[in-house]
Amino acid sequence: MKPIIVWGALAIASAPVFAQSHSGYPIQATPATGGDGTVEQADTNAYSLPQGNLSMTKRLDFSVGNSFFRNPWVEAPASTDARDGLGPLFNTNSCQGCHIKDGRGHPPGKDETPVSLFLRLAVPADPETDAKLLRMHGFKPAPVYGSQLQTAALPAAKPEADLIVEWTPQTEMLADGTKVTLRKPVYRIENPNYGPLPENLLISPRVAPQMIGMGLLEAIAIEDIKQLADPEDNNQDGISGKLNQVWDLASMQTVPGRFGWKAAEPNVHQQSMGAFAGDMGLTSSIKPATDCTPEQQCERFADGGTPEVSDKVAGFVTFYAKSLAVPARRDMDSESVQRGAELFNESGCAGCHTPTFKTATVARPDLSNQTIWPYTDLLLHDMGPGLADGRDEFLANGNEWRTPPLWGIGMAQVVNPKSGFLHDGRARTLEEAVLWHDGEAKASAAHYRAMREDERKALIDFLNSL
Repeated sequence: MKPIIVWGALAIASAPVFAQSHSGYPIQATPATGGDGTVEQADTNAYSLPQGNLSMTKRLDFSVGNSFFRNPWVEAPASTDARDGLGPLFNTNSCQGCHIKDGRGHPPGKDETPVSLFLRLAVPADPETDAKLLRMHGFKPAPVYGSQLQTAALPAAKPEADLIVEWTPQTEMLADGTKVTLRKPVYRIENPNYGPLPENLLISPRVAPQMIGMGLLEAIAIEDIKQLADPEDNNQDGISGKLNQVWDLASMQTVPGRFGWKAAEPNVHQQSMGAFAGDMGLTSSIKPATDCTPEQQCERFADGGTPEVSDKVAGFVTFYAKSLAVPARRDMDSESVQRGAELFNESGCAGCHTPTFKTATVARPDLSNQTIWPYTDLLLHDMGPGLADGRDEFLANGNEWRTPPLWGIGMAQVVNPKSGFLHDGRARTLEEAVLWHDGEAKASAAHYRAMREDERKALIDFLNSL
């Protein structure tokens, strides 16, 4: 059935929302992955449109937020005082610099400066003496260098260090004899400008994720997510998803986390302001300090006001981040895609990549009561030693990562041809991403390795249709 375009959104005439597979998991039967706000876009702008059911008035707010997201911030003082205060230490000068066309980032290529991949930093913490720090930050920042390695700086400042990424190939042999070459990243921090790095430094590489559907994910009732959690694996299915518990800067209390690679942020606003502070060195009301430490003497530089990101601008940027639409699914009539959907469920992938939710009634009508297909449970899962970073963050241990949403994933390398998959972008293809799965996903990855070539193609075709 072809979708009917209504004000940029997708409407489905008399179409079932899902079909039940024999595996017990639902199979999506509508291209409207993001509910009524789904948009039909399949080019480099696939991630950059507003919710299709957004009112014309609110589209103006979206456009204003987009301008602050897309345009570069500059050193203070400047005539463009609404966008000054950058740095003095930073990773990039715009949100779009990491989230390329609102999509995924990528590891740096040879002789390329890392922009959309950075390293989170920490050192081991003492649960007793560092209890308050762990409760409010989830980890212990590194002395002098803080919680994130900044590889860029204003002309009169020095970046913290250079980040070098090298690759070690490793070959996977599938059951039918097919060989797949994976690449394992090796990270080096060179030329530190603020003294020696701690010997016990913990690093966690992070590549910028895609931005679509974040408002819809925030609108999922926390009770629905809690129902999927099974930290003790009481049903003995080998999957032990758990909610992270993080610090909410607005309410000043511990709440469930659902955003970020380790679900360390409770909502889109706090995540966005955290990116301003960590990635660009910009303060906001809820993040009045950046990642600069006293030893780095950042107070020597002019600021862009107090705060540098005004509440008004912060509101526009958050609205924009919560309003990016999910593109419609494609090729749903393909027999290979349909077979791939069954294989996805049969392999147990849907045990973590929960196919569908219905959003709660929230303040925004365009995000309320929407049947959506994000393919995530927003929970933490042990992904095995191969993907581990060894760095805890609140309740997430060094092996655990939040299940990333799969909606729109088939458009990732259309939006940004250099896009990588997984938390550090190491996987160049979806097949590579599947083969890196371990821990709680070990059985599913083994199922994929045992498939015939046509079955593997069908599963990848399904993922590419999302």
